[in-house]
Amino acid sequence: MFIEQVPQFVRNLYPKALWRMNPDEKAIYLTFDDGPIPVITPWVVDLLARYGIKATFFMVGDNVHKFPQEYMQVIESGHRVGNHTFNHLKGLFTSTKEYIENVDQADAFIHSNLFRPPHGILRRQQYNELSKRYQFVMWDLVTRDYSFRLYGEDVLANVKRYTRNGSIITFHDSMRSESNLRYALPRAIDWLLEQGYSFKIFE
Repeated sequence: MFIEQVPQFVRNLYPKALWRMNPDEKAIYLTFDDGPIPVITPWVVDLLARYGIKATFFMVGDNVHKFPQEYMQVIESGHRVGNHTFNHLKGLFTSTKEYIENVDQADAFIHSNLFRPPHGILRRQQYNELSKRYQFVMWDLVTRDYSFRLYGEDVLANVKRYTRNGSIITFHDSMRSESNLRYALPRAIDWLLEQGYSFKIFE
């Protein structure tokens, strides 16, 4: 549970960040990290279109640079995008200057006021500087679809166990997650709809 649903003391480290939305509204916010990636991201976009669902994609700038067609497909389909740095940097192992420059490099391609730090951890100074310009969006539930130790059934079980009103749910449209994503995402959407959740994106 420490990984799937972040404890309150960790959330308190970044008080301006969005971790969970309105707990009184039966709605969830579906998000995807690390794309865009050919084949995988278009598959996600097509799946969401079949359900009439909008989501938010936190994109790696270098991937947007390499795969502009997949980026534009997300934009033209009405989804929101967010900055996830240019090279998926780990803030704790990167100087503040280098980290900020990397975010700026991604911004040249992504153009969004939303930011999600890779791995959800960064230095205090990095957070203070970037929160002046970006709305930080973290997560209430990370599905762990990226884990080689989990199967698609486990990822789906995480969704069913930890989703609650206002949850920001994170999947990954990445090569590493592809197998688990293809199994869990459509089944998770079906289950969420059956439970009466609506799907929202950030303003």
